[in-house]
Amino acid sequence: MAAPPEVTNKNLTGKYIMNKSLSDDSDDILKLQGLSWFKRRAISMFTLTLSVKHYTDEAGEHIDVEQTLSGGIKGSNEDRILDWEERGDIDDVFGAVIGKSKKVKVEEVEDEFLKSGWTEDAAAEDGLVLAVDWSDTSKTGMEWKAEMTWGFEILNGERRHARHLKFTSSNKKDGPIFKRFYYDYIGPL
Repeated sequence: MAAPPEVTNKNLTGKYIMNKSLSDDSDDILKLQGLSWFKRRAISMFTLTLSVKHYTDEAGEHIDVEQTLSGGIKGSNEDRILDWEERGDIDDVFGAVIGKSKKVKVEEVEDEFLKSGWTEDAAAEDGLVLAVDWSDTSKTGMEWKAEMTWGFEILNGERRHARHLKFTSSNKKDGPIFKRFYYDYIGPL
């Protein structure tokens, strides 16, 4: 389902379901992040739902994402404060990670893949969410980095929440992996 015009990067609050038929496959990235074949297979069989709460308080602008897999299986939570401060977390799937997030204008994004394809409102006034996460190598033994931009795209004539991902890993020497993930808006929280 298309996202309504009032749902923007200024207020992402709502429920979204990953559109697997439009999204790129993430198995190669999950493998480089150290997930076993069994976990990767299980993830590929489930549908991901995001419950997004976007708000501002005394600490700043927040985007809290609760992930649920089909059947009501709780996934990882993704709680972000858009202030570009590094924060560590122990993720149920990826282990020890460090991340930071902020709002940016499209022209501030350096990588062409991460800054292209967005709707005019995202490009002009609302900006994009830039989120960068990386493995806490000292705790995980893994070395990877995920750079993401979030916004809205018109795809097949419908406005959809999208995430662009640039992924690098010390175990992949031939350059980064680029992926796009698309989400159907399914309603308010």
